[in-house]
Amino acid sequence: MKLATRPGDTADGRLVLVSRDLAHAVDAIAAATLQAALDDWSRVEPQLRAEYDRLDADGWARTETFDAAAMLAPLPRAWQFIDGSAFLAHNHILADAWGYEKRTEEDPPLMYQGLSDHFYAACEDVSFRSEEDDIDFEAEYGVILDRTPLGVTPADALAHVKLIMIINDWSLRAFGPGEMKGGFGFLQAKPPSSQSPVAVTPDELGDAWRDGRVCLALHVCRGDERFGRPDGSAMTYGFGELIAHAALTRDLCAGTVIGSGTVANDVAADVGSGCIAERRALDRLSSRLPPTPYLRFGEQVRLVVLDRHQQSVFGEINQRVSIRH
Repeated sequence: MKLATRPGDTADGRLVLVSRDLAHAVDAIAAATLQAALDDWSRVEPQLRAEYDRLDADGWARTETFDAAAMLAPLPRAWQFIDGSAFLAHNHILADAWGYEKRTEEDPPLMYQGLSDHFYAACEDVSFRSEEDDIDFEAEYGVILDRTPLGVTPADALAHVKLIMIINDWSLRAFGPGEMKGGFGFLQAKPPSSQSPVAVTPDELGDAWRDGRVCLALHVCRGDERFGRPDGSAMTYGFGELIAHAALTRDLCAGTVIGSGTVANDVAADVGSGCIAERRALDRLSSRLPPTPYLRFGEQVRLVVLDRHQQSVFGEINQRVSIRH
């Protein structure tokens, strides 16, 4: 299934079913919102699938046209957003450039508690206070969970992945180093993130969903520039490991969002990067000057994932950076 959220009577919007070609949409009957569906997933999911299956080609044709630009984030607000750093390639590129300690596969994954009371819609302008805050994008994969118990194993954790999407985890790099030195994690460096217009059940990905990884390239464009196309299969820690790490000492409520961190590959010099910070590290390693600048007001960022038939899986995140007045 492919699910989205349109504006509704509350901040949680109204749950809609979306056709596989992203052409049509219809309000779901089994649940009014995605959070309501996740709270009772074992009962609601079969009903949603029955609704979905009844919409054969002719049925979809009688529904409304799907307008990604009119959608909210699939989960406009969530109880919890936990973001990881699951691609050691990203850590190693930055470590080589700036002298950081290199992490290994024997180390536990890095994770932080992110802001979750608001997620930007995929086509919504994103406003910031100043270009001096060093505005950056981070192209990630994300999953949405049902209730997940304390102590779940990585193997069992994947059964709790109910939906998959892409995330733009906006970052303000001017604040990151100071906050990391403080030892208490990110706060000002991490404004709200953006979600793709559509979240999909794992079966929609077919064999591209393997070992808790989305084995597809995440295409990133900065304006007219093709910035990167790193592949999700290079994830060092799969989502099973990330979920188990997050649930080591606590239950995870239904609607928890887990992010992969910036999608990165060892061959970033060839395939490009999922964020500007990584590109700047590559600039330093190649002695390229001046370094790639951070985002300026008016710039556009686009993220999209294509399947083997070159069809968009989650719809496109397409956002313009603007000044907060």
